[in-house]
Amino acid sequence: MKIYALVIIAAVVGALVGSIFTAAISGSLVKTEADYIRDFYYTENAVHVSPHSIRGRMDKGINDFVLVDLRSREEYEEEHIIGAVSIPAYEDRNTPAYEDTERIISSFRNLPEGKDVIVYCYSMPCMTGRKVGKMLADNDIFVKHLGIGWNEWRYFWNLWNHEHEWNMTDVEDYIASGPEPGVPALKNATAPCGLGEFGC
Repeated sequence: MKIYALVIIAAVVGALVGSIFTAAISGSLVKTEADYIRDFYYTENAVHVSPHSIRGRMDKGINDFVLVDLRSREEYEEEHIIGAVSIPAYEDRNTPAYEDTERIISSFRNLPEGKDVIVYCYSMPCMTGRKVGKMLADNDIFVKHLGIGWNEWRYFWNLWNHEHEWNMTDVEDYIASGPEPGVPALKNATAPCGLGEFGC
């Protein structure tokens, strides 16, 4: 009878301790609004790159990044952001090539090491960069995303450059045509924001 009582008491105490432990762990896993906000900004800063910062780096000859144009090869050769390389996620203007994962992954693996790899596609809402970024992350290749796409870079220059720079910069200086990336020309640094954590 004594042993039976001890087993019951041990079971009750074990269940109680287990319940308290589970409640404590579960409570610590519940995210607060502040946690979600913090995660959002950490993600935004880890993934998105300001086009203004890229233009400023081009002006200064800073070459610590690789821009990758994901549009079709045909569109790339017509015009692209100067310095960008082509790794098409489209066979032609209308045909996605997302299923060509081996070619895409292999092309990204062959990019220079030690540089931020920044992808861009057609426009800000375009999902191509996000889909390719996920494909690459699933294969342990991590790329950043230019905050705008080709259309905003080429046709909405004033949208993302500072107002006082509108007459000081010319989009044509930041565009290349043909199969080669092209090399940005050095310019007097016009970007008012610096580099580093709090740069544009």
